[in-house]
Amino acid sequence: VQLVESGGGSVQAGGSLRLSCSASGYIYNDYCMGWFRQAPGKEREEVATLDAVHRTRYADSMKGRFVISKDSTLFLEMHSLKPEDTAMYYCAAAVWDGYGCSEYVYWGQGTQVTVSA
Repeated sequence: VQLVESGGGSVQAGGSLRLSCSASGYIYNDYCMGWFRQAPGKEREEVATLDAVHRTRYADSMKGRFVISKDSTLFLEMHSLKPEDTAMYYCAAAVWDGYGCSEYVYWGQGTQVTVSA
């Protein structure tokens, strides 16, 4: 399983970005997919996840601003960006066991998002 993110960049507060994650080596429907982020000096946090039965989950601070979706590519649309959204954003995958998502063990290399005030 290989995950490759793209779409990061620099944007002013209030702006939007769309991140993409291309996957190879597995079938999307058998996996849960997620976006995570890590800012300097902070722990990695979950941003949004999409499980194999298309249920989505968002961190509270992202609700109403971020949208996770997928077709042949996983996306994260980010709107109303804030300086505190600045971080390295990672795409990740976890096996779907028919009931839930296992641990996220497949990770991309990350794409940097920088939001200026």
